Amino acid sequence: MARRRARGSDGVRIIGGEWRGRRIHISEHSSVRPTPDRVRETLFNWLAGILPGLRCLDLFAGTGVLGLEALSRGAEKAWFVEHDPVLVRVLEEQVTSLAADAWVVQGNALEVLGNPPSKPFDVVFVDPPYVMDLAEVLRKLLAWVTHENLIYVERPTQRSGNPLADVVALVPGAKVIKQGRAARVTYGLLRLEK
Repeated sequence: MARRRARGSDGVRIIGGEWRGRRIHISEHSSVRPTPDRVRETLFNWLAGILPGLRCLDLFAGTGVLGLEALSRGAEKAWFVEHDPVLVRVLEEQVTSLAADAWVVQGNALEVLGNPPSKPFDVVFVDPPYVMDLAEVLRKLLAWVTHENLIYVERPTQRSGNPLADVVALVPGAKVIKQGRAARVTYGLLRLEK
């Protein structure tokens, strides 16, 4: 499924924390499908008690709204990985304008995952194109996370079955912690057990 461009030229907004209400620009020259406000509200309600002080990785960052929302709500640091140079440039501008403690990495996420960081991440936002093999991403991600990791994922909703259960069945040690559904998206928090 191709990524859809977000509606409207105003971009998406940060919905909570220090930067609540700030708009994140979406370039008209790139196509993205940002996580909807309603889904982000649920996700950050799930993370509310634990997010402050954690290190976050926004893989397949797109607009970077998930990582920026995490920083707005008290995360210590965020890395953003995105391959599209237009999105990278806009994301770097956002990080600078917010004076965020963040690092933007331009590159193919699967290649970037081949070089684990010196310090692992606590929370990872994983929203790749739907055609990508999410199980492969999760297996490569294991070297990037702490023991108490939480991995946010989105998949297209299926008429029958559960797309999150299907993915974790392919990744030894993966389990679904929480999940929800909104329109055509099934989303949830996973944990990768080391």
